[in-house]
Amino acid sequence: MENTEEFYKKLKISLEDTTEFPTEYMFKFIIPSDEEKEKKIKDIFNHSGVVINTKPSKTGKYKSVTIIIDMKNAEEIIEKYKEVACVEGIISL
Repeated sequence: MENTEEFYKKLKISLEDTTEFPTEYMFKFIIPSDEEKEKKIKDIFNHSGVVINTKPSKTGKYKSVTIIIDMKNAEEIIEKYKEVACVEGIISL
């Protein structure tokens, strides 16, 4: 857990140094092709004005999920990453 918390601390610093808030932020994930997992992610980002695109892999075993959403600050972005971390098999890009 320490490594995870350290990662989020570094991410927050990086976001604050390189991003002007509020901003339109793009989240990218890879998930196993599973409607339940895709629904969980969509539920986490269920806001008006959010753009969610999915694309299956060539083999169909995985899906890429791209989400574009307005974010107020670095903490809000990190909270979303923490929320989606509970989805089994997800890879954050």
